[in-house]
Amino acid sequence: MNSNETGKNIIVIGAGASGMMASIIASRNGNKVVLLEKLSSIGTKLKATGGGRCNLTNTLPKDIFMQHFGRDGRFMTDALNAFNNENLKEFFLSIGVETDAPDGFRVFPIGHSAKTILNALQKEMDNIGVEIYFNQSVKNINIENNIKIVSTSSHEFKAEKIVIATGGLGYPKLGAEGDGFRLARNMGHKITPLYPAMMPLQTKESWVSRCRADTIPKVEMRVNIKKYKKLFAKGDLIFTTNGIRGPVVLDFSREITPILDQLGEVPLVMNLTKGLNEEDIRRKFNFNILNKPDMLVIDLVQTLLPHSIALALCDEVNADPNITFKKLSGIVRDSLISILAWTPLTIVGHNGFDMAMITRGGVSLKDIDPKTMQSRIINGVYFCGEVVNLDGPCGGYNLQWAFSSGFLAGVK
Repeated sequence: MNSNETGKNIIVIGAGASGMMASIIASRNGNKVVLLEKLSSIGTKLKATGGGRCNLTNTLPKDIFMQHFGRDGRFMTDALNAFNNENLKEFFLSIGVETDAPDGFRVFPIGHSAKTILNALQKEMDNIGVEIYFNQSVKNINIENNIKIVSTSSHEFKAEKIVIATGGLGYPKLGAEGDGFRLARNMGHKITPLYPAMMPLQTKESWVSRCRADTIPKVEMRVNIKKYKKLFAKGDLIFTTNGIRGPVVLDFSREITPILDQLGEVPLVMNLTKGLNEEDIRRKFNFNILNKPDMLVIDLVQTLLPHSIALALCDEVNADPNITFKKLSGIVRDSLISILAWTPLTIVGHNGFDMAMITRGGVSLKDIDPKTMQSRIINGVYFCGEVVNLDGPCGGYNLQWAFSSGFLAGVK
Protein backbone atom coordinates (compact mmCIF):
# COMPACT_ATOMS: atom_id res chain seq x y z
CA MET A 1 0.00 0.00 0.00
CA ASN A 2 1.49 3.37 -0.96
CA SER A 3 0.82 6.69 0.70
CA ASN A 4 -2.03 7.53 -1.64
CA GLU A 5 -4.08 4.46 -0.90
CA THR A 6 -7.06 4.88 1.40
CA GLY A 7 -10.20 2.99 2.26
CA LYS A 8 -8.97 0.89 5.16
CA ASN A 9 -11.41 1.50 7.95
CA ILE A 10 -9.35 0.03 10.77
CA ILE A 11 -5.64 -0.43 11.35
CA VAL A 12 -4.57 -2.87 14.06
CA ILE A 13 -0.96 -2.63 15.22
CA GLY A 14 0.39 -5.91 16.54
CA ALA A 15 -0.48 -9.49 15.55
CA GLY A 16 -0.50 -10.98 19.02
CA ALA A 17 -3.53 -12.48 20.77
CA SER A 18 -5.37 -9.18 21.32
CA GLY A 19 -4.51 -7.75 17.92
CA MET A 20 -5.63 -10.83 16.00
CA MET A 21 -8.88 -10.97 17.96
CA ALA A 22 -9.55 -7.27 17.32
CA SER A 23 -8.83 -7.77 13.61
CA ILE A 24 -11.14 -10.76 13.27
CA ILE A 25 -14.05 -9.20 15.14
CA ALA A 26 -13.71 -5.88 13.30
CA SER A 27 -13.60 -7.67 9.94
CA ARG A 28 -16.55 -9.90 10.81
CA ASN A 29 -18.49 -6.71 11.52
CA GLY A 30 -18.00 -5.53 7.95
CA ASN A 31 -14.95 -3.33 8.36
CA LYS A 32 -11.88 -3.31 6.17
CA VAL A 33 -8.97 -4.26 8.40
CA VAL A 34 -5.23 -3.92 7.98
CA LEU A 35 -3.12 -5.75 10.56
CA LEU A 36 0.48 -4.55 10.93
CA GLU A 37 3.08 -6.87 12.44
CA LYS A 38 6.72 -5.90 12.97
CA LEU A 39 7.97 -9.49 12.74
CA SER A 40 7.68 -11.94 9.85
CA SER A 41 4.95 -14.09 11.40
CA ILE A 42 1.88 -13.82 13.63
CA GLY A 43 1.61 -14.64 17.32
CA THR A 44 5.30 -15.16 18.08
CA LYS A 45 4.81 -14.71 21.82
CA LEU A 46 1.54 -16.65 21.78
CA LYS A 47 3.45 -19.57 20.32
CA ALA A 48 5.68 -19.63 23.40
CA THR A 49 2.85 -19.31 25.93
CA GLY A 50 2.71 -22.05 28.53
CA GLY A 51 5.75 -23.76 27.10
CA GLY A 52 4.01 -23.98 23.76
CA ARG A 53 0.89 -25.60 25.20
CA CYS A 54 -1.11 -22.34 25.07
CA ASN A 55 -3.17 -22.01 28.25
CA LEU A 56 -5.94 -19.91 26.70
CA THR A 57 -8.05 -19.14 29.75
CA ASN A 58 -9.41 -20.79 32.89
CA THR A 59 -12.77 -21.85 34.28
CA LEU A 60 -13.18 -19.23 37.02
CA PRO A 61 -16.37 -17.14 37.16
CA LYS A 62 -15.95 -13.51 36.18
CA ASP A 63 -15.89 -11.92 39.64
CA ILE A 64 -13.26 -14.28 41.02
CA PHE A 65 -11.27 -14.03 37.79
CA MET A 66 -11.06 -10.24 38.13
CA GLN A 67 -9.94 -10.44 41.76
CA HIS A 68 -6.70 -12.06 40.61
CA PHE A 69 -5.76 -8.83 38.81
CA GLY A 70 -5.79 -6.85 42.04
CA ARG A 71 -7.54 -3.60 42.79
CA ASP A 72 -7.79 -2.62 39.10
CA GLY A 73 -9.39 -5.90 38.07
CA ARG A 74 -12.88 -4.38 37.90
CA PHE A 75 -11.72 -2.39 34.89
CA MET A 76 -12.24 -5.50 32.74
CA THR A 77 -15.92 -5.93 33.70
CA ASP A 78 -17.25 -4.73 30.34
CA ALA A 79 -14.70 -6.70 28.36
CA LEU A 80 -15.58 -9.92 30.20
CA ASN A 81 -19.29 -9.21 29.91
CA ALA A 82 -18.80 -8.93 26.17
CA PHE A 83 -16.46 -11.89 25.82
CA ASN A 84 -15.87 -14.29 28.73
CA ASN A 85 -14.19 -17.68 28.99
CA GLU A 86 -17.20 -19.53 27.59
CA ASN A 87 -17.37 -17.11 24.67
CA LEU A 88 -13.68 -17.69 24.04
CA LYS A 89 -14.13 -21.46 23.87
CA GLU A 90 -17.11 -21.01 21.54
CA PHE A 91 -15.07 -18.67 19.35
CA PHE A 92 -12.28 -21.17 18.92
CA LEU A 93 -14.73 -23.97 18.29
CA SER A 94 -16.26 -21.81 15.53
CA ILE A 95 -12.87 -21.67 13.79
CA GLY A 96 -12.19 -25.37 14.23
CA VAL A 97 -10.36 -25.62 17.56
CA GLU A 98 -11.75 -27.73 20.38
CA THR A 99 -10.60 -27.03 23.92
CA ASP A 100 -10.42 -28.95 27.17
CA ALA A 101 -9.57 -28.36 30.83
CA PRO A 102 -7.78 -31.52 31.97
CA ASP A 103 -7.27 -30.23 35.53
CA GLY A 104 -10.69 -28.60 35.71
CA PHE A 105 -9.13 -25.15 35.75
CA ARG A 106 -6.73 -24.35 32.90
CA VAL A 107 -8.19 -24.42 29.38
CA PHE A 108 -6.03 -25.62 26.48
CA PRO A 109 -6.59 -26.42 22.83
CA ILE A 110 -7.04 -30.16 22.28
CA GLY A 111 -3.56 -31.49 21.72
CA HIS A 112 -2.10 -28.70 23.86
CA SER A 113 -0.26 -27.02 20.97
CA ALA A 114 -0.10 -23.29 20.33
CA LYS A 115 0.37 -24.07 16.64
CA THR A 116 -3.25 -25.25 16.52
CA ILE A 117 -4.37 -21.84 17.74
CA LEU A 118 -2.13 -19.88 15.39
CA ASN A 119 -3.09 -21.93 12.34
CA ALA A 120 -6.79 -21.45 13.08
CA LEU A 121 -6.43 -17.70 13.62
CA GLN A 122 -4.40 -17.32 10.44
CA LYS A 123 -6.96 -19.29 8.43
CA GLU A 124 -9.83 -17.25 9.81
CA MET A 125 -8.11 -13.96 9.02
CA ASP A 126 -7.44 -15.17 5.48
CA ASN A 127 -11.05 -16.27 5.06
CA ILE A 128 -12.57 -12.96 6.14
CA GLY A 129 -10.11 -10.74 4.33
CA VAL A 130 -7.89 -9.28 7.04
CA GLU A 131 -4.88 -7.82 5.22
CA ILE A 132 -1.70 -8.62 7.11
CA TYR A 133 1.50 -6.68 6.46
CA PHE A 134 4.61 -8.22 8.00
CA ASN A 135 7.92 -6.56 8.89
CA GLN A 136 6.11 -3.30 9.56
CA SER A 137 7.57 -1.52 12.56
CA VAL A 138 5.42 1.53 13.27
CA LYS A 139 7.49 4.68 13.56
CA ASN A 140 4.82 7.30 14.09
CA ILE A 141 1.08 8.04 14.19
CA ASN A 142 -0.21 11.39 12.99
CA ILE A 143 -3.81 12.58 13.03
CA GLU A 144 -5.24 14.89 10.37
CA ASN A 145 -8.97 15.68 10.40
CA ASN A 146 -9.70 12.57 12.47
CA ILE A 147 -7.78 10.39 10.00
CA LYS A 148 -5.01 8.36 11.62
CA ILE A 149 -1.86 8.15 9.52
CA VAL A 150 0.34 5.25 10.56
CA SER A 151 3.89 5.42 9.23
CA THR A 152 6.26 2.47 9.08
CA SER A 153 9.75 2.27 7.64
CA SER A 154 8.33 1.43 4.20
CA HIS A 155 4.62 2.31 4.10
CA GLU A 156 1.99 4.82 5.16
CA PHE A 157 -1.47 3.58 6.15
CA LYS A 158 -4.61 5.64 6.77
CA ALA A 159 -7.79 4.83 8.70
CA GLU A 160 -10.46 6.38 10.88
CA LYS A 161 -9.75 3.94 13.69
CA ILE A 162 -6.58 2.32 14.99
CA VAL A 163 -6.14 -0.39 17.59
CA ILE A 164 -2.82 -0.49 19.43
CA ALA A 165 -2.14 -4.08 20.45
CA THR A 166 1.64 -4.08 20.57
CA GLY A 167 2.14 -5.99 23.82
CA GLY A 168 4.68 -5.07 26.48
CA LEU A 169 8.44 -5.28 26.96
CA GLY A 170 8.78 -8.93 27.95
CA TYR A 171 10.91 -11.25 25.79
CA PRO A 172 12.41 -8.66 23.41
CA LYS A 173 13.79 -11.50 21.28
CA LEU A 174 10.14 -12.16 20.33
CA GLY A 175 9.71 -8.59 19.13
CA ALA A 176 8.74 -6.74 22.32
CA GLU A 177 10.35 -3.32 22.30
CA GLY A 178 7.68 -1.15 23.89
CA ASP A 179 6.50 0.39 20.62
CA GLY A 180 2.96 0.83 21.90
CA PHE A 181 4.12 2.71 24.99
CA ARG A 182 6.11 5.10 22.82
CA LEU A 183 3.23 5.63 20.40
CA ALA A 184 0.71 6.14 23.21
CA ARG A 185 2.98 8.57 25.05
CA ASN A 186 3.53 10.58 21.88
CA MET A 187 -0.25 10.96 21.58
CA GLY A 188 -0.53 12.33 25.11
CA HIS A 189 -1.32 9.20 27.13
CA LYS A 190 0.21 8.50 30.50
CA ILE A 191 2.35 5.37 30.79
CA THR A 192 2.60 4.01 34.33
CA PRO A 193 5.98 2.69 35.55
CA LEU A 194 6.98 -0.48 33.68
CA TYR A 195 8.36 -3.53 35.45
CA PRO A 196 9.25 -7.03 34.27
CA ALA A 197 6.97 -9.70 35.70
CA MET A 198 6.29 -13.43 35.59
CA MET A 199 9.94 -14.54 35.65
CA PRO A 200 12.61 -16.19 37.85
CA LEU A 201 14.15 -14.25 40.73
CA GLN A 202 17.68 -14.10 42.12
CA THR A 203 18.49 -14.47 45.82
CA LYS A 204 21.23 -13.24 48.12
CA GLU A 205 21.44 -16.68 49.74
CA SER A 206 23.74 -19.15 47.96
CA TRP A 207 22.40 -22.34 49.57
CA VAL A 208 19.63 -22.46 46.96
CA SER A 209 22.12 -23.70 44.36
CA ARG A 210 22.43 -26.98 46.28
CA CYS A 211 18.69 -27.68 46.01
CA ARG A 212 18.11 -27.63 42.24
CA ALA A 213 17.05 -31.23 41.86
CA ASP A 214 13.73 -30.94 43.63
CA THR A 215 10.36 -29.23 43.09
CA ILE A 216 8.58 -28.23 46.29
CA PRO A 217 4.77 -28.31 46.00
CA LYS A 218 2.26 -26.00 47.67
CA VAL A 219 4.79 -23.44 48.86
CA GLU A 220 3.38 -20.31 50.48
CA MET A 221 5.48 -17.20 49.93
CA ARG A 222 5.14 -13.84 51.68
CA VAL A 223 6.94 -10.49 51.63
CA ASN A 224 8.53 -10.03 55.05
CA ILE A 225 7.96 -6.27 55.23
CA LYS A 226 5.19 -4.88 57.42
CA LYS A 227 3.98 -2.48 54.73
CA TYR A 228 3.51 -5.38 52.28
CA LYS A 229 2.38 -8.09 54.69
CA LYS A 230 -0.79 -8.73 52.68
CA LEU A 231 1.20 -9.85 49.62
CA PHE A 232 1.45 -13.61 49.29
CA ALA A 233 1.33 -16.38 46.70
CA LYS A 234 1.05 -20.16 46.75
CA GLY A 235 2.26 -22.82 44.32
CA ASP A 236 5.14 -25.03 43.26
CA LEU A 237 8.71 -23.80 43.79
CA ILE A 238 11.96 -24.76 42.06
CA PHE A 239 15.43 -23.67 43.21
CA THR A 240 18.02 -22.55 40.65
CA THR A 241 21.75 -21.89 40.62
CA ASN A 242 21.20 -18.35 41.84
CA GLY A 243 17.60 -18.11 43.00
CA ILE A 244 14.08 -19.44 42.56
CA ARG A 245 11.56 -20.11 39.83
CA GLY A 246 8.38 -22.15 39.34
CA PRO A 247 4.69 -21.17 39.22
CA VAL A 248 4.64 -19.51 42.64
CA VAL A 249 7.63 -17.35 41.69
CA LEU A 250 6.19 -16.43 38.30
CA ASP A 251 3.01 -15.27 40.02
CA PHE A 252 4.72 -13.45 42.86
CA SER A 253 7.40 -11.72 40.79
CA ARG A 254 4.81 -9.22 39.52
CA GLU A 255 4.43 -8.00 43.12
CA ILE A 256 8.12 -8.13 43.96
CA THR A 257 9.78 -6.30 41.07
CA PRO A 258 8.28 -2.86 41.89
CA ILE A 259 9.34 -3.25 45.55
CA LEU A 260 12.80 -4.42 44.49
CA ASP A 261 13.17 -1.38 42.26
CA GLN A 262 12.36 0.84 45.23
CA LEU A 263 14.27 -0.91 48.03
CA GLY A 264 17.09 -2.78 46.30
CA GLU A 265 16.25 -6.07 48.00
CA VAL A 266 13.09 -7.80 49.19
CA PRO A 267 13.03 -10.15 52.20
CA LEU A 268 10.67 -13.11 51.84
CA VAL A 269 9.55 -15.95 54.06
CA MET A 270 8.41 -19.25 52.58
CA ASN A 271 6.53 -22.16 54.06
CA LEU A 272 8.01 -25.23 52.36
CA THR A 273 6.19 -27.76 54.54
CA LYS A 274 2.69 -27.70 53.03
CA GLY A 275 1.29 -25.32 55.61
CA LEU A 276 2.71 -26.86 58.78
CA ASN A 277 3.48 -24.31 61.50
CA GLU A 278 6.11 -24.62 64.25
CA GLU A 279 3.74 -26.41 66.61
CA ASP A 280 2.74 -28.88 63.86
CA ILE A 281 6.39 -29.61 63.04
CA ARG A 282 7.37 -30.07 66.66
CA ARG A 283 4.43 -32.43 67.18
CA LYS A 284 5.38 -34.43 64.07
CA PHE A 285 9.02 -34.68 65.18
CA ASN A 286 8.06 -35.83 68.68
CA PHE A 287 5.79 -38.50 67.23
CA ASN A 288 8.58 -39.80 64.96
CA ILE A 289 11.12 -39.75 67.78
CA LEU A 290 8.71 -41.59 70.07
CA ASN A 291 8.54 -44.40 67.52
CA LYS A 292 12.24 -44.26 66.61
CA PRO A 293 14.35 -42.59 69.35
CA ASP A 294 17.63 -42.94 67.43
CA MET A 295 16.34 -41.15 64.31
CA LEU A 296 18.98 -38.77 62.94
CA VAL A 297 18.23 -35.10 62.39
CA ILE A 298 18.59 -35.41 58.60
CA ASP A 299 16.16 -38.33 58.51
CA LEU A 300 13.72 -36.43 60.67
CA VAL A 301 13.80 -33.34 58.44
CA GLN A 302 13.48 -35.53 55.37
CA THR A 303 10.03 -36.53 56.54
CA LEU A 304 9.11 -32.99 55.48
CA LEU A 305 11.53 -32.05 52.69
CA PRO A 306 13.80 -33.64 50.07
CA HIS A 307 17.36 -34.46 51.13
CA SER A 308 19.13 -31.54 49.45
CA ILE A 309 16.86 -28.95 51.02
CA ALA A 310 16.81 -30.70 54.39
CA LEU A 311 20.61 -30.65 54.44
CA ALA A 312 20.83 -27.01 53.36
CA LEU A 313 18.43 -25.83 56.05
CA CYS A 314 20.24 -27.85 58.72
CA ASP A 315 23.44 -26.08 57.69
CA GLU A 316 21.73 -22.69 57.85
CA VAL A 317 21.02 -23.09 61.58
CA ASN A 318 24.16 -25.11 62.38
CA ALA A 319 22.19 -28.26 63.15
CA ASP A 320 24.41 -31.34 62.81
CA PRO A 321 22.38 -33.56 60.45
CA ASN A 322 24.11 -36.76 61.57
CA ILE A 323 23.17 -36.80 65.24
CA THR A 324 19.86 -37.44 66.97
CA PHE A 325 17.44 -34.57 67.48
CA LYS A 326 17.74 -34.78 71.26
CA LYS A 327 21.49 -34.13 71.08
CA LEU A 328 20.90 -30.73 69.51
CA SER A 329 20.86 -27.79 71.89
CA GLY A 330 17.49 -26.28 72.65
CA ILE A 331 18.37 -23.11 70.73
CA VAL A 332 19.39 -25.06 67.61
CA ARG A 333 16.29 -27.26 67.80
CA ASP A 334 14.08 -24.17 67.98
CA SER A 335 15.99 -22.54 65.12
CA LEU A 336 15.62 -25.63 62.95
CA ILE A 337 11.89 -25.86 63.55
CA SER A 338 11.54 -22.13 62.91
CA ILE A 339 13.39 -22.22 59.58
CA LEU A 340 11.33 -25.23 58.49
CA ALA A 341 8.10 -23.40 59.24
CA TRP A 342 9.16 -20.13 57.61
CA THR A 343 12.29 -20.20 55.48
CA PRO A 344 13.79 -16.74 54.84
CA LEU A 345 15.12 -15.69 51.43
CA THR A 346 16.22 -12.31 50.15
CA ILE A 347 15.43 -11.31 46.57
CA VAL A 348 18.17 -9.12 45.14
CA GLY A 349 17.70 -9.24 41.37
CA HIS A 350 16.32 -10.71 38.17
CA ASN A 351 17.14 -10.89 34.47
CA GLY A 352 15.00 -7.92 33.52
CA PHE A 353 12.66 -8.02 30.59
CA ASP A 354 14.77 -10.65 28.81
CA MET A 355 13.09 -13.39 30.85
CA ALA A 356 9.82 -11.62 31.69
CA MET A 357 6.69 -13.25 30.30
CA ILE A 358 4.60 -10.13 30.92
CA THR A 359 4.97 -6.43 31.70
CA ARG A 360 3.57 -4.80 34.79
CA GLY A 361 2.44 -1.27 33.93
CA GLY A 362 1.33 0.31 30.68
CA VAL A 363 -1.16 2.81 29.29
CA SER A 364 -2.98 4.28 32.28
CA LEU A 365 -6.46 2.90 32.83
CA LYS A 366 -7.61 6.46 33.48
CA ASP A 367 -6.92 7.24 29.82
CA ILE A 368 -9.08 4.36 28.50
CA ASP A 369 -12.86 3.92 28.46
CA PRO A 370 -13.46 0.38 29.83
CA LYS A 371 -16.76 0.11 27.95
CA THR A 372 -15.05 0.36 24.56
CA MET A 373 -11.25 0.30 25.12
CA GLN A 374 -11.17 3.66 23.31
CA SER A 375 -8.80 6.38 24.39
CA ARG A 376 -10.38 9.11 26.50
CA ILE A 377 -7.91 11.53 24.91
CA ILE A 378 -8.20 10.81 21.18
CA ASN A 379 -11.33 9.46 19.49
CA GLY A 380 -10.71 6.52 17.22
CA VAL A 381 -7.65 5.26 19.10
CA TYR A 382 -8.11 1.98 20.99
CA PHE A 383 -5.87 -0.11 23.21
CA CYS A 384 -6.00 -3.79 24.15
CA GLY A 385 -3.92 -6.55 25.70
CA GLU A 386 -0.62 -6.16 27.50
CA VAL A 387 -0.01 -2.58 26.38
CA VAL A 388 -2.71 -1.64 28.94
CA ASN A 389 -1.77 -1.30 32.62
CA LEU A 390 -3.42 -4.54 33.69
CA ASP A 391 -1.75 -7.89 34.36
CA GLY A 392 -2.62 -11.12 36.11
CA PRO A 393 -0.92 -14.31 37.34
CA CYS A 394 -0.20 -17.56 35.50
CA GLY A 395 -3.13 -19.72 34.53
CA GLY A 396 -4.74 -18.25 31.42
CA TYR A 397 -5.55 -14.88 33.02
CA ASN A 398 -3.48 -12.69 30.73
CA LEU A 399 -4.51 -14.43 27.52
CA GLN A 400 -8.20 -14.19 28.44
CA TRP A 401 -7.71 -10.48 29.09
CA ALA A 402 -5.92 -10.13 25.73
CA PHE A 403 -8.74 -11.86 23.85
CA SER A 404 -11.52 -10.06 25.77
CA SER A 405 -10.02 -6.60 25.40
CA GLY A 406 -9.23 -7.32 21.74
CA PHE A 407 -12.81 -8.38 21.18
CA LEU A 408 -14.15 -5.19 22.76
CA ALA A 409 -11.74 -2.98 20.82
CA GLY A 410 -12.71 -4.74 17.59
CA VAL A 411 -16.46 -4.77 18.09
CA LYS A 412 -16.70 -1.12 19.12
